[in-house]
Amino acid sequence: MNLAGRSRLLARRIFVIWTLVSFALYVYFDSKGWINRNRRQRQSRLRAQAVRLRQRLIRLGPTFIKMGQMLATRADLLPLEYIIELSALQDNVPPFANHQAMEEIETELGRPMKEVFKEISPEPVASASLGQVYRAVLMSGEEVAVKVQRPRLDERIASDLDVLRSIARTLDRYPSLFPGAEWLGAIDEFDRVIHEEMDYRREAASAEEFNQNFKEWRGIHVPRVFNHCSTSRVLVLEFISGTKVTDLDELRAKGHSPRLVNELLYRAYFKQLLEDGFFHADPHPGNLLVMEDGRLAIFDFGMMGRVSHELQRQIIEAFFHLYNRDTHAIVDDLVGLGFLAPEADLEAIRDVVTEVFDRKLNLKLGEVRFKELTYDLAPVVYQHPIRTPARFTYLMRALMTLEGISIVMNPEFNFFEVARPFVRDYLFRQNASQLKKLAMDSLRDARTGQFEWSRLWTMARMAYALYFGKA
Repeated sequence: MNLAGRSRLLARRIFVIWTLVSFALYVYFDSKGWINRNRRQRQSRLRAQAVRLRQRLIRLGPTFIKMGQMLATRADLLPLEYIIELSALQDNVPPFANHQAMEEIETELGRPMKEVFKEISPEPVASASLGQVYRAVLMSGEEVAVKVQRPRLDERIASDLDVLRSIARTLDRYPSLFPGAEWLGAIDEFDRVIHEEMDYRREAASAEEFNQNFKEWRGIHVPRVFNHCSTSRVLVLEFISGTKVTDLDELRAKGHSPRLVNELLYRAYFKQLLEDGFFHADPHPGNLLVMEDGRLAIFDFGMMGRVSHELQRQIIEAFFHLYNRDTHAIVDDLVGLGFLAPEADLEAIRDVVTEVFDRKLNLKLGEVRFKELTYDLAPVVYQHPIRTPARFTYLMRALMTLEGISIVMNPEFNFFEVARPFVRDYLFRQNASQLKKLAMDSLRDARTGQFEWSRLWTMARMAYALYFGKA
């Protein structure tokens, strides 16, 4: 690298360090109550700071856009105002030069473009932080989408991750600054996920696994991958035309019911979570199209998550407790799922959580929104030693994104009501020994392992509500 290149890299690193450290210090001073003691002034200042952070992350490029999206699920690390602002961070950046994209495709495929494609669009049809997409026609006649990665993306991300790890190590040396936060662990998880998303061969394999899981579902379509002309940096797949799931007027004009499409989307998602244990972690509207024949096409399998059988069981238990408004058991769930250390002051946290849930759940169950409930709990999470385990980062993001889409498609939508039949069906699929273990575990105290017989009536009421629809 020449002197000018080294100077630009040094300037970028300084800007990254200054941006992130200054915002970390602001969050720290705020958590100590040293800034804006007046509640309204504090919220106004935090919102302004959050907007500036989002703008700077966009300026810093792909690594930091992705990192901001991850942080939008981490109410244990940031105040609510930051969470809300970063949730609006869109994964789109200006496209890179077309000649660079064509050179990248030819280099990866090892042959001239004209030997692979009859034609290719002169401009990208979509652009995101990691790459961009062109519309093309193969020599064999199939219409395809060609996804090509940004040049030298791996070098840029490796450099950015070095800086992030340096900052994270420094913050982790002073645990009193952000109690319970594990910054280096968060960066390591981000590193793993972004490199998985950068490997297009892995994405192709994920698309095939997802397709196999849904091969019996006539309403779901997964674009075909053309492996013979795909590499780790270029992905060629079937081009799909359709309507975005949130374009309600066009859906109706083409004879599709947004409500029914939404129901199909959720049936597919609960299958992923509770049956397959393999889920699409980035279900934004650009990755979900309704085809002319009414099938739902799902795209972009770069960001996927897995749910173990044990985690499925724990999620089902937590759903029981949420559905039945059992705030005592919800705190035990926080321990069992790894959000809360067993040595924490559980009674103090239980009092706070109970107040939030009592206030929120006095509404009819049909009026409760998962995202609103998450945001309502965010100050509790931020102020107490509650952490977000890495395995939940992308699951929570997926569920919140999905609920946002669903509320647009069906204003009557409610997460808990939609989930209930899938939870019931999950239980029907379990054998007797698993059901017995689930029932017994639900009656034990998460800390002592002792039976809590007072929960028996609660569990019976929950079972009645689950199977007969009485909330």
